[in-house]
Amino acid sequence: MGLLAFLKTQFVVHLLIGFVFVVSGLIINSVQLCTLVLWPVNKQLYRRLNCRLAYSLWSQLVMLLEWWSCTECTLFADRAAVERFGKEHAVIILNHNFEIDFLCGWTMCERFGVLGSSKVLAKRELLYVPLIGWTWYFLEIVFCKRKWEEDRDAVIKGLRRLAGYPEYVWFLLYCEGTRFTEKKHRVSMEVAASKGLPVLKYHLLPRTKGFTTAVQCLRGTVAAVYDVTLNFRGNKNPSLLGILYGKKYEADMCVRRFPLEEIPLDEKEAAQWLHKLYQEKDALQEMYNREGVFPGQQFKPARRPWTLLNFLFWATLLLSPLFSFVLGVFASGSPLLILAFLGFVGAASFGVRRLIGVTEIEKGSSYGNQELKKKE
Repeated sequence: MGLLAFLKTQFVVHLLIGFVFVVSGLIINSVQLCTLVLWPVNKQLYRRLNCRLAYSLWSQLVMLLEWWSCTECTLFADRAAVERFGKEHAVIILNHNFEIDFLCGWTMCERFGVLGSSKVLAKRELLYVPLIGWTWYFLEIVFCKRKWEEDRDAVIKGLRRLAGYPEYVWFLLYCEGTRFTEKKHRVSMEVAASKGLPVLKYHLLPRTKGFTTAVQCLRGTVAAVYDVTLNFRGNKNPSLLGILYGKKYEADMCVRRFPLEEIPLDEKEAAQWLHKLYQEKDALQEMYNREGVFPGQQFKPARRPWTLLNFLFWATLLLSPLFSFVLGVFASGSPLLILAFLGFVGAASFGVRRLIGVTEIEKGSSYGNQELKKKE
């Protein structure tokens, strides 16, 4: 095992990476708070600044995938579609099967220059998660309670705000609403059968309200819908902890571009279009499991140096005073100071672990089990 491979497995190194992410995130959130004074004066300047501030935080996670674990991402798509990536507003539909599917999505956003301006329809609980939720708030992310009667007006208002956005926006939708598990899949397929909808093998039944509303609100702004079907070679099931330990994965993403004009205007017909899309996604997953590849030409967009340089900037800025402080604590010889510092380290490691826990499948929401609760 080489020195770098050894360092990737060490808890203290993980703690230092977590320290850089958390402290830089708090600094970024503080700067974002100060930018609020620009909102009534110049909204576009406010948005451009916050896109770059968000990039400085999110790119640290992308750096872990691209440079720390050296995970490779391959696109399967046609060249005409790839040439449009990063040059138009788009709605992204991504399957929700893996703990790091969001990170693979962010990697593609980064490689096509839209990471800072990427958007998502997020559950409201995430608004209160430090760093992640706070950064999203300043980015005008749409938060929802997952109760359509309560969410409808807020979602429509939030989507319409994107019409005048100064950067190209990729709006990510997880139409399944929650991560795939066998239990949720069983319940979801019972609901599909009761509604006369085709059974899916690899996906949950898509929730159509968010999609149809997004398409209606963003017509005239968004040029296309990108359908993304993600899988990992070798039947791997990667995790954020695995990435932190430097494990290398190979992600394959089948991307299909649908011009927005091809999606029906009528809400019911648009919902049927989405159900048909998920049947096609299921067929693509079946093909991948059988043949190990998706259809289409393969592209490997080159990773850019900015994520690594951004992390090195924050690490240089924050770790130097940290090391000086630690040396001072132990040089003091004070048992009280040393115990207080060790207590802080324990609390910090717990906090970082809780942040990682947000991505874990078993810690996911119970949203997909609501129908089961009703039956019981």
